[in-house]
Amino acid sequence: MMWDVLSFYVAANRTKLLIIAAISITVIAIIDWVAKLYISLGFLYLFPIMIVGGYLSRKEIIAVALLCAFLQEAFSDLPGNEALVRMIFSSAGFIGTGLFISEVLRNRRIVLKHIEELKNEVKLRQDAEEQLRFLVESSPAAIITIESNGKILLANEAAQRLLAPQAPPLRGQTISAYLPSLQTIVQTHPSRIFRTALQCRGQRSDGEAFLAGIWFSTYATISGPRLAAVVVDLSEDLRNREDLSLDYLLKNSRILMSAVAHEVRNLCGAVLVVQKNLSRLRELQDNEDFQALSTLIQSLEKISALELEPAAPERSGAVELTSVLDEVRVLIDSTCHESKIEVEWHIQDFLPLVRADRYGLLQVFLNLTRNSQRAMMASEIKRLSVSTSREPSSVVIRFEDTGTGISSPENLFRPFQRGSDSSGLGLYVSRAIMRGFGGDLLYEPKLRGCCFAIVLPSLSNGEEAIDAGISEAAD
Repeated sequence: MMWDVLSFYVAANRTKLLIIAAISITVIAIIDWVAKLYISLGFLYLFPIMIVGGYLSRKEIIAVALLCAFLQEAFSDLPGNEALVRMIFSSAGFIGTGLFISEVLRNRRIVLKHIEELKNEVKLRQDAEEQLRFLVESSPAAIITIESNGKILLANEAAQRLLAPQAPPLRGQTISAYLPSLQTIVQTHPSRIFRTALQCRGQRSDGEAFLAGIWFSTYATISGPRLAAVVVDLSEDLRNREDLSLDYLLKNSRILMSAVAHEVRNLCGAVLVVQKNLSRLRELQDNEDFQALSTLIQSLEKISALELEPAAPERSGAVELTSVLDEVRVLIDSTCHESKIEVEWHIQDFLPLVRADRYGLLQVFLNLTRNSQRAMMASEIKRLSVSTSREPSSVVIRFEDTGTGISSPENLFRPFQRGSDSSGLGLYVSRAIMRGFGGDLLYEPKLRGCCFAIVLPSLSNGEEAIDAGISEAAD
């Protein structure tokens, strides 16, 4: 009620109310002077003082209060001593009233300002909560929050589709039925703060298992610790990775077997020449052991006749080279930094699509990078340069390092090279992969270090359109 009474103390009423206060003081003083009533009207000065208390400063309020006390006694018939005492008490009362009103209004303004700030904060919080709610509900990833007892507090639509499609809402259920690892975390480590990720087995409401990728964090509330998690299904990615790994395992195995067969075939050719020369000796023509050895050599020659076949054409397609190189950069930058190798990237803008296989390109790029790292271990200057150049019908990617170089480049792409720090098959397999989809891996001699050039056939506009149509049809 008091706030309603004080509501007229607004800036818009300042001039009008101060004029009313001045007129009131003048009228009261005139009535006292003219009427000279037995009872003084000095108590009426409280009303104009209450008015000016809402607008004037403290010094101005005190001055007006003293003026009113003086006017009250100026027209009274009291003896001098009594008039002086009453003026002192009147001054104290008037000053106290004016300052009280001033302080009350100041507190009111502070409270109103605080209320306004609270309203703004509430509005901003409501807006933020609305945006967060929209973000959670529209997120393609499953988002859930869990209490310390494992009960699900919040689950968006993506979480419902992932964990319990065509089932009752997740809210109120226990997370152990779907993601037991989260249940274990909230119950066994209630006081620890987590900001991490994990992969674990998940289970849908119909019993189907899947590989779950979870990014979660824990936080404290008045009601106890809680956990918030973002969950995605990694099963399809896992299957794709395993399919690619199996495909390249078989492809590399075929390449390795061909390399072994090539070496065995060379040995068999030499042994066969010796066997034919020995067969001219009469002493060995009827020898059963020699005949058996001849049969074994002929069988071994047949086994070594395995030829290297090109990669299946359906595995190659249109590949955006820039994104593959970006992925390679992420993979090798940290290891090169640890080896104190400076990596320079000179990648042209707007490279055309190339005919290749993304996974195969990554394998070749990483193999060349590892070779450069080994070659530069003893070098004073360690620098790897990766650059691209456009040719009329191809794109060339060069890996150039400041390593020890190649002593025998004529045998570089032969399998099982002596002196290799690895198996001696990396470059042989890499060239086979590149040639599998119409590309090539070449060695370019340099005065210092070595340089390998990967040549990839670029796609024409018509081929890009055809590949785009095939991709859309597959989707």
